[in-house]
Amino acid sequence: MTCYEDLIYRELIKDQTNSPDFVEKLNKGGMTFYIGTDPTADSLHLGHLSSFLICERLARYGHHPIVLVGGATGLIGDPRETTERDASQKETIFKNVEGIKNQLAKYFPNCEMVNNLDWTENITLIDFLRDVGKYFNVPYMLSKDIIKRRLEEGISYAEFSYQLLQANDFLWLFNNKNCIMQVAGQDQWGNITSGVELIKKVTGKEAYAFTMPLVTTKSGVKFGKSEGNALWLDKEKTSPYQMYQYLLNSEDEMVIPYLKRFTFLSKEEIDKLEESVKTEPEKREAGKRLAFEVVKYLHGEEEAIKAKETSEKLFSGELLAENMPTVEISKESRNIMDILVASEIAPSKSEARRLITQGGITLDGQKVEDINMAVEKDSFVVAKGKKKIVKIEMK
Repeated sequence: MTCYEDLIYRELIKDQTNSPDFVEKLNKGGMTFYIGTDPTADSLHLGHLSSFLICERLARYGHHPIVLVGGATGLIGDPRETTERDASQKETIFKNVEGIKNQLAKYFPNCEMVNNLDWTENITLIDFLRDVGKYFNVPYMLSKDIIKRRLEEGISYAEFSYQLLQANDFLWLFNNKNCIMQVAGQDQWGNITSGVELIKKVTGKEAYAFTMPLVTTKSGVKFGKSEGNALWLDKEKTSPYQMYQYLLNSEDEMVIPYLKRFTFLSKEEIDKLEESVKTEPEKREAGKRLAFEVVKYLHGEEEAIKAKETSEKLFSGELLAENMPTVEISKESRNIMDILVASEIAPSKSEARRLITQGGITLDGQKVEDINMAVEKDSFVVAKGKKKIVKIEMK
């Protein structure tokens, strides 16, 4: 299977530049490419994993990956379709940059890492307008889909200029790192084509790009911090067990796409698992393999085995609290709804009430039926269905 065929099989190409030699260059190897992320948190999340695994996939076909952490663009924020990014303080951004760089070094040790603040912070406004801004006309910038969708509700000039900053990043990497391709999520297509155009106008040379479909739930909601459903790669934020359990319970319609994007299993292995989804869905073989492979990649085989064993024991009637996430909360309130909110099992009291009245909460394996229940124990296990199980320590 060629590089391009592999990417198509794994549904990892949404849009691509129309260059006639794009596919040939992908299959030949030897390209330096980059993928970037803005440091909006000090950890990457599961939505990032599929995107950044592209570094390893393309490296296996002989390409050289660069990961850009946006210390400069993170201070601005790109246009959002849902919520506008809050302005971040420099200290927070710099802390997040270091956190993400440490994670990237752990998960993708063969990638070269750069920070766009290094070549952006000393550019004057006059220099930027002269060297970058003059190559963009306003109708071109307004034609970008993400900009058009935001115009009705309003967009700041800072965010409107984001695509120029990202285009300048591509140009800088092209000139200084011989980087000729950018890879990004599909929501970045307008920004990366601006970079391709800028390189063409300034140097007269060809650059390449492709985007990947965003990873979403069955309902179409993407994984991400701003969407409120982040599964963090940092195991202190999302435990290996929580990650395992979430992926284990992936919907049948989503588990095979997730296997393609989140793992390096071969087509033959994935085809067999796809057949098991059709013929023996109750065994959840595909979900189990997905969960194990992702946790193993992120946290090592030992953690994956622990998560797998804990999951199996919990749902075979042997309720053990070892290896599962532990949350310490204050003894000030022992009301079950307060406990559910404090442990983040429920985001609010109204949601806690709904979960209890619908029979979705258990305590040490027993269904909770009273919203006014006072928990006298100092150590117990609370579960929301089969997807979230937490050991509670009252301190």
